Amino acid sequence: MTSDLPTMTPVTHSHSVVENGNGAPWRALLRWESALVVVLIGALVFGSSESPNFLNPTNFFYIGMNMGEVAIMALPLTLVIMTGEIDLSVASMLGLSGAVMGYLFSNGWSIWLAMAAALVVGVLGGAVNGLLVAKVGLPSIAVTIGTLALFRGIAEILLAPRTVTGFPSSLTTIGVVPIPGTQIAYSAAIFLGLAVVAGIVLHATPLGRALVAIGLQPEAAQFSGIRVNRIKIWLFVLSGVVCAFAGILLTLKNASVSYDAGTGLELNVVAIVLFGGVSIFGGRGTVIGVVLAVAIVGALQQALTQMNVQPEVQNIVIGVLLLISVVIPNGGEAIRRIRDRARRHA
Repeated sequence: MTSDLPTMTPVTHSHSVVENGNGAPWRALLRWESALVVVLIGALVFGSSESPNFLNPTNFFYIGMNMGEVAIMALPLTLVIMTGEIDLSVASMLGLSGAVMGYLFSNGWSIWLAMAAALVVGVLGGAVNGLLVAKVGLPSIAVTIGTLALFRGIAEILLAPRTVTGFPSSLTTIGVVPIPGTQIAYSAAIFLGLAVVAGIVLHATPLGRALVAIGLQPEAAQFSGIRVNRIKIWLFVLSGVVCAFAGILLTLKNASVSYDAGTGLELNVVAIVLFGGVSIFGGRGTVIGVVLAVAIVGALQQALTQMNVQPEVQNIVIGVLLLISVVIPNGGEAIRRIRDRARRHA
């Protein structure tokens, strides 16, 4: 994939996430990630005030276990949004991969072949999204809303109204027990490992700089030699296969799967990415911000659950975070774009 990148320096912009570190110290304090650290501390203080055992390592295990699959899906979505696109089919792909895995396993396939087939489905679904967006030129929000319904419909055809169970206990226990000698959930460890890889790619490679350039000025990026369409296609494929992998993890954790697995998780994934400071317009964001957002949402949800707050109220909290994450970091850029458009039409 890196062979698609130009040898020249990609387009730069004042909003680029690539910084030289020579700015005044007070500027670092104004970074969105610094604010997220403060919010995370506040969430931990709030949780410990409501429950004396909130800071117990076992509680952190449950936070990681509950947030693992959502957090994993947030990483490829971060890269997709960095290019100015969006993938709203992430949770439907999670559900479809689990349905394919369960359907094939219930029809005599080995668990390993069923999981491999689920990953292939992720590749194919991501390729459909990528080709329609990059080659046909359709808006990603419309395409992925359509595939959201398509993937969920196929899952319903495969499984409804059945629930598949009986997966090997040697695999299902992985999702509900910590890594030996720690209180870290397997899915949380996988997320952290993938986050390191995503962070290196986004912030320390030519590909990462190309993603920033595409998000900021796609036409200029194209003229500079960056293969914009090919990169976008591969990003959607990556999103599909990672979400399929998350679907496998969720299926094993629950030791069962139905066609509606993961329904509604799109909101959580998008909220985490945007709350992490990734610009909805593309070209700005950091992986560390997304990691902090995962920790904040997980801590808040765990605290609210221990307070016996209804899931509907928790969804309201997620919705508020989504609004905050769009309005505050992107408000200035939105105003600037409106002013530029007004000047062009004046």
